[in-house]
Amino acid sequence: MKISAMIGLAATAVLLAGCEGNSRSLHIYTWSDYISPEVIAKFEKAHNCKVVVDTFDSNETMYAKLKAGGSGYDLITPSSYFVPTMAREKLIVKLDHSRIPNVKANFDSGFADQIIDPTFEYNVPYAVTYTGFMYAKDKVPKGVNVETWKVLENPALKGKVTLLDDIREVIGAGLMSLGYSLNSKKPEEVEAAVKEVLKWKANIRKFDAESYKTEVPAGATILGHGYSSDVTQVVVGDEEAGNPPRDDIGFALPKEGFTIAFDELVISVAAPNPDLAYEFINFMYEGEVAKENMEYIMGPMPVKPGIAALDADYRRLITLSRETIKRGQVLRPIDDDPAAMELYNKAWDRIKATGEK
Repeated sequence: MKISAMIGLAATAVLLAGCEGNSRSLHIYTWSDYISPEVIAKFEKAHNCKVVVDTFDSNETMYAKLKAGGSGYDLITPSSYFVPTMAREKLIVKLDHSRIPNVKANFDSGFADQIIDPTFEYNVPYAVTYTGFMYAKDKVPKGVNVETWKVLENPALKGKVTLLDDIREVIGAGLMSLGYSLNSKKPEEVEAAVKEVLKWKANIRKFDAESYKTEVPAGATILGHGYSSDVTQVVVGDEEAGNPPRDDIGFALPKEGFTIAFDELVISVAAPNPDLAYEFINFMYEGEVAKENMEYIMGPMPVKPGIAALDADYRRLITLSRETIKRGQVLRPIDDDPAAMELYNKAWDRIKATGEK
């Protein structure tokens, strides 16, 4: 997720170096470039600690590492649909809401219909992303409509398209393209979605969750299946880092439907410093902190005073209208249903199999 893995790794290295010799540390496992370094520095100063950030590129990678014994993390930011699994596997703790009063005080109820668990039993909503298409405006062939999943089978884009390397996003795209639920468990609908995706596969260069962020701006790819906040980061640019704004890059949400997915703040059951983890969650729900963080990650956090404090033009850039939200579908867990999991895993194996189209 978030701008470039290189920047994320560089930031991680700096934070790790700064933690030497300090026993009071908060260890966060998150997506790349997903927390403002300035916000981290302010938290460190306010709480006399160091923050150590490690990154993952998919929920599956994160989960596999934790299940394999990866420990030492205090806070993790999985997507909402992964939280029930982590809770069931006893990887995360139930939250003591008396220790995070800012969440109740500042949560923006306008996001209530985009979250899975309104009780926040194990998790606090961190930020939301919307999945669609990043595209090069000046390279899309004339007459090609990028606001539909059907664009993925257009021969005019052959070899110039990428899909996310994500089981739920890709199968979900196939389902939505046919008018089905993003979270369907019906074998006949999932089978139809697989056939749809296999048609798209004839056009795509690869399945990848990171490369579209650099390849679309560079021209290697015309259209990349990806996340709203990543695209906004490219469009807005970063002059200090030598990345000018890109008016030639667009973001489209397919008319048939698109994915809405929150990432969450959860506390590891093996957290070395759970007190600091609670402090960090409460800190992120302060209005000015949330505002500064949203300006960095370029995606909305459900913190009402933070959203209100944003520049009006920027707020319009990173938030969707209520009418647009109605077209979206919230990604929900299916792993509590073994039959559904088997259905999806077999479908994904077929999609990824070499040569099958």
